[in-house]
Amino acid sequence: MTTVTNEVRPRTTEKTRRRGWARLARAAATSVAATVLSQVVLLAVLAGGGAAALASTLAWAAGAVLNFLVTRRWVWGRTGRPRVRRELLPYLVVIGLGGLASIGLTTLAGSLLTPLNLPHFWWVVLVDGAYVASYALVFVVKFTLLDRLVFGRGAARTPATTSPS
Repeated sequence: MTTVTNEVRPRTTEKTRRRGWARLARAAATSVAATVLSQVVLLAVLAGGGAAALASTLAWAAGAVLNFLVTRRWVWGRTGRPRVRRELLPYLVVIGLGGLASIGLTTLAGSLLTPLNLPHFWWVVLVDGAYVASYALVFVVKFTLLDRLVFGRGAARTPATTSPS
């Protein structure tokens, strides 16, 4: 009996590990897509003379909506209407904290760079760099929280409704 358990367990563990890596890769791809959309919004607002705080807030919101829709379906295989208390609100808390970190770091970078009187182009490049760096910093934490608390292994397993409304 012990040998059967030992033979089955490594396969199950390996299969689970492969699924976890695949989920992480899909989450990373989704995050890249959301970051690209965020970049377009951020650069458009900054290039138009908008403040770093406004630009990063609008950019974060654009990426967050795309990320929720794609991540929920493609990464965690959830379909139908999202459950507000079990999926949507926890998701908003997790990405909201990440967003606050990104907005805060981007705003800080903009504030620190302003007294240097850099040409606007270089100010935009450096503020954008801070925005991208902040997203990279929070990705792992965000993925872990979404996997453990919202959509993945530790999340409540009540199926989402399937009505289109």
